[in-house]
Amino acid sequence: MSAPPQRVISRDNPLLLRLRKLAQDNTGYRRAGQVWLEGEHLCSAFALRGGVPVQAVVAEESWDRSADLRALAAQAPRVTLLPAALFKGISGLESPASIGFVMPLPELAALLPNATTVVLDRLQDAGNVGSVLRSAAAFGVRQVLALKGTAGLWSPKVLRAGMGAHFALRLVEGLDFEALQALTIPLVATSSHGGVLLPEAELPAPCAWVMGHEGQGVSAALLERCALKVCIPQPGGEESLNVAAAAAICLFASSLSRQPH
Repeated sequence: MSAPPQRVISRDNPLLLRLRKLAQDNTGYRRAGQVWLEGEHLCSAFALRGGVPVQAVVAEESWDRSADLRALAAQAPRVTLLPAALFKGISGLESPASIGFVMPLPELAALLPNATTVVLDRLQDAGNVGSVLRSAAAFGVRQVLALKGTAGLWSPKVLRAGMGAHFALRLVEGLDFEALQALTIPLVATSSHGGVLLPEAELPAPCAWVMGHEGQGVSAALLERCALKVCIPQPGGEESLNVAAAAAICLFASSLSRQPH
């Protein structure tokens, strides 16, 4: 049970200074060892997966109106109430939410050598990264490995785009190319310049899908390591799909290949 809520009214309060960095700095979580989750959806998804926040922050107007919000905030041992103007000052959203959690940054997990995997090779766009995580969680992927140069997996924008998928996945980031040698499953890559048509490919299960940089694609060295290269038929005539859309298609196809026939 959380302690009685504390009210903060100064914008220079040390808690607010720390929250601004977590909410607005894409790499701030690495230095702080904590992550800011903003919004009822993200906070609820975290709690439903058994997560315990270290701090809940609630807009005081919403605290008075919503019993559900008070119950969610009670998951944290400390609850702080903020006037709307102060909550807006830390928010990374155009329309600030009514609640946020501070959660501990998960410890760096060991790579699972035989788990269904997605490898992110230098994806830059936070929206794409978050969307890939959502597809990975939806289609039964167990872990996501992010190579150096990929947008921070726990950055505010990736968290918002992921919509709670983070809490269903084993996430390992900041990896060198050589770290992938620990995988004992085949790597599969998409390519717009050749490869087996996806509907005709015999997809290995489990496997590690490699999703490459938005402009450059999968690096040549990593592509060389892949046991299979596939391309997605595009009868509409476009040259390539957005990487997030391509990931959703490939992961869906892969999930079907794992189904018993």
